[in-house]
Amino acid sequence: MSAPRNPVVADPVVVAAGTTAADAVAAAGLPMTGRGAVVVVRDPRGQLRDLDWTPEQETVVEPVGIDTPDGLAVLRHSTAHVLAQAVQDLFPEAKLGIGPPIENGFYYDFAVDQPFQPEDLTKLEKRMQEIIKSGQRFRRRRFRDLDEARGELAAEPFKLELIELKGDGLDSSQVMEVGGGELTSYDNLAADADKVCWSDLCRGPHLPNTRLIGAFKLMRSAAAYWRGSEKNPQLQRVYGTAWPTRDELKAYLRLLEEAARRDHRKLGADLDLFSFPDEIGSGLPVFHPKGGVLKRTMEDYVRSRHIEEGFDYVGTPHISKEGLFHTSGHLPYYADGMFPPMQFEGADYYLKAMNCPMHNLIYRSRGRSYRELPMRLFEFGSVYRYEKSGVIHGLTRVRGFTQDDSHSYCTKEQAPAEIKHLLAFVLGLLQDFGITDFFLELSTRDDTKPDKFVGSAEDWATATAVLEQCARDTGLELVPDPGGAAFYGPKISVQAKDAIGRTWQMSTIQYDFNQPAGFGLEYQAADGTRQQPIMIHCAKFGSIERFIGVLTEHYAGAFPAWLAPVQVVGIPIRAEHTEYLDGFVAALRAAGIRAQVDAGDDRMQKKIRTAQQQKIPFMVIAGDDDVAAGTMSFRYRDGSQRNGVPAAEAVNHVLDVVNSRANQGPSAAEG
Repeated sequence: MSAPRNPVVADPVVVAAGTTAADAVAAAGLPMTGRGAVVVVRDPRGQLRDLDWTPEQETVVEPVGIDTPDGLAVLRHSTAHVLAQAVQDLFPEAKLGIGPPIENGFYYDFAVDQPFQPEDLTKLEKRMQEIIKSGQRFRRRRFRDLDEARGELAAEPFKLELIELKGDGLDSSQVMEVGGGELTSYDNLAADADKVCWSDLCRGPHLPNTRLIGAFKLMRSAAAYWRGSEKNPQLQRVYGTAWPTRDELKAYLRLLEEAARRDHRKLGADLDLFSFPDEIGSGLPVFHPKGGVLKRTMEDYVRSRHIEEGFDYVGTPHISKEGLFHTSGHLPYYADGMFPPMQFEGADYYLKAMNCPMHNLIYRSRGRSYRELPMRLFEFGSVYRYEKSGVIHGLTRVRGFTQDDSHSYCTKEQAPAEIKHLLAFVLGLLQDFGITDFFLELSTRDDTKPDKFVGSAEDWATATAVLEQCARDTGLELVPDPGGAAFYGPKISVQAKDAIGRTWQMSTIQYDFNQPAGFGLEYQAADGTRQQPIMIHCAKFGSIERFIGVLTEHYAGAFPAWLAPVQVVGIPIRAEHTEYLDGFVAALRAAGIRAQVDAGDDRMQKKIRTAQQQKIPFMVIAGDDDVAAGTMSFRYRDGSQRNGVPAAEAVNHVLDVVNSRANQGPSAAEG
């Protein structure tokens, strides 16, 4: 659950020289308490400022409400400070790490003598409530120099390390303590006096006071390495969530309960779909027979759809000599995401982390004419990426996965039409699987970090403009993602909502003018000259594994009939009815339906419960009356029933539902 993408934004206000932003907000009649409270402002340079900020000259600022993404981040980071204050109140020996806002919450890292226990979190919540109710005020204070900061934080070794770094090489979204060219601290002041209750190294901004923290909850604690490196000390990380109102907190906790019920890792075990054996390694899943059916059904459908859309199926190896990835630019720019090399016959070989370099070699294998373009190559390519153990999560974040990956080679003039073709294809493909609520995200180059991107600013501007126009032509909402592009070009990401409103990044489309240059890719133009093609990368699901994880949670394991690993189970009322159901199931199998008979020793009601737990779309029950009349009785996942269906009609009913590829469960109403 996240903030609205389009919250209500107040009109800009003017802050007079020598007055505070709070004065201007109050004069404009904007709320400073409650659900829509303005908590910070954005200055003309885009920097967020506290409400007690006083500009030296008249300045136009944008009020930022607590219900906006930036406002929620400020709320959550302020709550992280309250947590840290509570920890040092109750555990005076605790040393402070970092405490950034994250999606839907916050965390703070601590060095403590013993790991936190559940009862410790309860005590911390109680102390945090006391701090919040006291109405402490957040006040920014600038250090005069490094020595002053070192002296004040002499007892905080991790803060001292951050001071020496001054933000260099740190992720500013995660490290809130330093950056921006100055060192500042935030003091928590008593509500009715300038008494300092607690302080923390921080660049801010923060809420005006703690009473604006409407509702919070500490979720859990876990071990975490300082600055994410296994070479550093292990700290205790406390996770929490914070919201403007108690109702929003309750709604979020209900969402978490529903998400836990849908967790694909649990459902994968319950439904016998996949597992993650320790013997193989973290982030390397194996698919069991039922999961294999699901994976194969998806792949078969996606392969046929690619062929219908004009793609040629290719295949490439899992490893390559390192020179290929130098040519593509991945080793210089993406080495941290690749597994270490293997030495063989005097050369270093790498597991491939992407398919595009090998597709470039297929394109380059012979001369190409403009008449062949756009040339579209596609494969299910297995790739391997070195993800840190702390971010691996079931099927949705793994180290080995299969991409439904394509690369289109086209002229510069063909690029807009090809991107529109790909967008229509990926949106239609997602809809085929029941994912229907989308918005788009445009990831662009960060011009402040040119060393992280290849190519000229002019080429980037051209590519970005083409992607943006194609995205807007879909009519879908387009959200900017500054600095989120790959090193070789900008991209469009399809962001899709699942059945309970969570957003997942699905398909990506990337405009690449760099790899064709690096590989010397050419085609002969109509005028006989040699020209460089544009390369467009597209992953429809991102990875098959991840998409299976998302679909499992979207459907809570109750896959539509066309995808279900077992589509029909025959349940005899007594053992003597098994042979009759065997004949019916044989007819279904002959028609391509995945069907079986439960001939076990359990009673009928137990077999029905088992089939319901396995979320099988069709339960076909037969007893004496059915055998005598040549009929079948259906029971569906929604609990409805349809009795006395002639056997031939029953076969056709199952076939009609499966072949329709409808993305909801069958029911008696369909009969």
